Amino acid sequence: MSEMIEDRRQDREQGTENSEQITVNSEQMINAKAKKKKANATGQSGVLIRTKGEKIFAVINYFIILAACLICILPIINILAISFSGQAPVAAGNVTLWPVEFTTQSYRFAIEDGRFFRSFMVSVQRVILGVGINLFCLTTAAYPLSKSKVHFGARNFYMGFFFIVFIFGGGLIPWYILMANLNLFDTIWALVLPLSTPVMSLVILMNFIREIPKEMEEAAMIDGAGHFRVLVQILLPVLKPALATIGLFAFVHHWNSWVDGMLFMKHPSNIPLQTYLQTLLVSMRDIMRTSGGDYLRLLQMMSEQTGRAAQLFLGLVPMLMVYPFLQKYFTKGLVMGSVKG
Repeated sequence: MSEMIEDRRQDREQGTENSEQITVNSEQMINAKAKKKKANATGQSGVLIRTKGEKIFAVINYFIILAACLICILPIINILAISFSGQAPVAAGNVTLWPVEFTTQSYRFAIEDGRFFRSFMVSVQRVILGVGINLFCLTTAAYPLSKSKVHFGARNFYMGFFFIVFIFGGGLIPWYILMANLNLFDTIWALVLPLSTPVMSLVILMNFIREIPKEMEEAAMIDGAGHFRVLVQILLPVLKPALATIGLFAFVHHWNSWVDGMLFMKHPSNIPLQTYLQTLLVSMRDIMRTSGGDYLRLLQMMSEQTGRAAQLFLGLVPMLMVYPFLQKYFTKGLVMGSVKG
């Protein structure tokens, strides 16, 4: 009887060894097939070989991206060429992508005219204050709203408030009446306070915070950190990509906005740059006539169109300078090795 039991045990062990050997062999066969398939796809040189359909798809993609880039870049090059061209070629429509009768008189006019740089400095001040206020308000609002209702009981109330504000705007007239009642006309605060907490940027930042592992916050809480310290020392370094994104949105909004400057700024020295450029497009001849220099001399050396082009390009330069520095944050991951194991 004991011999029969021993024989069965040996048979089971032999079967287990055979099954394990079969499993190993099958894995080796699968790996060999995968390596062979990869070698066939990459060829002898190790370069990935694309199929005909993939090559056609890549060519179409490159063509579409190139066309989109040209659509964005060519108007800027045309404006730059017009700003450096003489009056006659511009009036005749002979300027395309290269200056004709090269001259810098339009830029001299922009530099000598104090109104352009006064408006430029107002826009710089607006961007600095506006972006700073936006980031502060959005960060302090998104952190508690990213919590569940268990940790923040009034979350649904505030989320409903922001949702209603996002869907139903007050309109232009209540906005104007509010600024008048607060005595904010001809002040920089009329430009930076009304949109200090854009709801779309708030939602983006909330989603970024929710993606951060909770273990980071819990570990800091165990070590005795409060909510403020967790937000400043733990979350803000991880939120750099999100803050760069919403900061760029705020920068673009404050730099390109011109309606509020027209509504709330009564004195010409307080209008932002984009409001000045809007009036420039409408009444360039009047601006040249009221400039400090000789109007007839200016009219002989430059045209209204070249003067507009020069100042429009100068207003575009800060945007071109900021984008490359913030673009790198868009390609980084949100959580960069924050939790291991």
